Amino acid sequence: MSASLEVSADSPTPVFEQIVEQVVAAIRDGHLVPGEKLPSVRQLATDLGVAPNTVAKAYRQLEEEGHVETRGRGGTLVRGELAPSLPSRGAAEDFARASRADGLDLAQAIGLLRRSW
Repeated sequence: MSASLEVSADSPTPVFEQIVEQVVAAIRDGHLVPGEKLPSVRQLATDLGVAPNTVAKAYRQLEEEGHVETRGRGGTLVRGELAPSLPSRGAAEDFARASRADGLDLAQAIGLLRRSW
């Protein structure tokens, strides 16, 4: 994995969410590219000094959101661009910009989206 992850037990953000946020940021910034293999759950847990279940939870969320796909023994790979031609992608980007401009953090923005869903 070309992007290195770091977590902080002192952060108010749960460790699994820190992993999710950093992987998504690495994909967005091009540090992780489609087809790139993520470390195994056990390897990343060892590298970060966290429980394997924490990493597994992060990987499940990343998969549910469409950022990665798990191929059994083939590992967990970064997926290609999410919904590149759907109108909702542009709306999501607009929502993200507006939420940041309003001073919301990611959890608060997700809360707004979840309530609207």
